[in-house]
Amino acid sequence: MAFSPSDSGRPGFYRPQADINVTPLVDVMLVLLIIFMVTAPLLTAGMKVQLPQAQAARPLNPKEPVVVVVGRDGKIAVGDEQVELSDLAQLVKLKLGDDPERVVHLRGDKDAAYGQLVAALDQLASNGITRIAIVTEAGKKGSAPAAAPEAAK
Repeated sequence: MAFSPSDSGRPGFYRPQADINVTPLVDVMLVLLIIFMVTAPLLTAGMKVQLPQAQAARPLNPKEPVVVVVGRDGKIAVGDEQVELSDLAQLVKLKLGDDPERVVHLRGDKDAAYGQLVAALDQLASNGITRIAIVTEAGKKGSAPAAAPEAAK
């Protein structure tokens, strides 16, 4: 709290000021801000450790997905085998085996009919295959989709 001399004319008599001096508050807040900015990256980095060596350790084998492809002409293939839509789920279940960690990658040609992709997806999902990923190609940022060609007149 700050004190100022009174206007009563008596020397040495001080009374409290009515305003708040915020300069020390700002100084403390800026110091705290700098401390947090310096220490924040250190908290997220983690700890460096040297891992022990083990003779019996084997690397994990990533699970290969079962790839279902819907072509431009609507034909469906599982891996390299061409298959009818009615036999799709049975063949995919056979390729998946008993491993619940394997997934199905559904790849569709960009010019394939949307209905064919949905039919393949529905056939798989209705037969209990739930780990399905639709594969797309990453586009460039800011690129607009190609305009549809104008119909011939």
